[in-house]
Amino acid sequence: MSPRNLLLLSNSTVHGSGYLEWAAQHIEEFLTSHNVKRVLFVPYALRKMDNYAETAHKKFTSWGFELDSVHKAEDPVAAVNKAEAIFIGGGNTFQLLASLYDNKLVEPIRKRVLQDGIPYIGSSAGTNVATVSINTTNDMPIIYPPSFSALALVPFNINPHYIDADPSSKHKGETREERINQYHEVPDTPPVLGLREGSLLHVTEQAALLKGLHPARLFRPGKLPEEFPLGTDFSFLLN
Repeated sequence: MSPRNLLLLSNSTVHGSGYLEWAAQHIEEFLTSHNVKRVLFVPYALRKMDNYAETAHKKFTSWGFELDSVHKAEDPVAAVNKAEAIFIGGGNTFQLLASLYDNKLVEPIRKRVLQDGIPYIGSSAGTNVATVSINTTNDMPIIYPPSFSALALVPFNINPHYIDADPSSKHKGETREERINQYHEVPDTPPVLGLREGSLLHVTEQAALLKGLHPARLFRPGKLPEEFPLGTDFSFLLN
């Protein structure tokens, strides 16, 4: 069984609060429980990486952790190989995954997380790339990665920022549910967990617990979508 330790956030910011504030307690407890002192940040999902890294640095140092950004490393692979923990932030998922491939980090990150067991935190795009593929991201394909296959730290997909249909809306475009159902019309596609904003999945060797503020919606091929409350253990998706 994999020694994975993952904290997969739907988003970084919820309405009315600052960057990562809603998840602060979860992140601090997660890193402290694994004796992490220094975090390696991956800012590839945004083009202005210096600014992005500074935002993350201010937040993590305010919690008592040091933070380095992989985009400043002379050797990104070496930086990953010596990292105590990895945090991949949000932005554009296509750009993020393309940069992970360009910097030859897909396999090193997978090895560090699934074999060495170092903690991994993902938010939004960083959560997308932690799954089987980025096929269920909400982002525009502003760049074309070599593959849609992602880190596969879990054997299913996640749809961050999941939004429920508004029955009073006059908008006639597809709902998020309809788009995920269209994805499942493709043969051999994995389950998709819709994570609403302010929610996260804490994945360990034995469990995948839903935490945060809202229930989650699970989509499986050939089945009706199901609602699951906070505290649900989705370990059945890890098999």
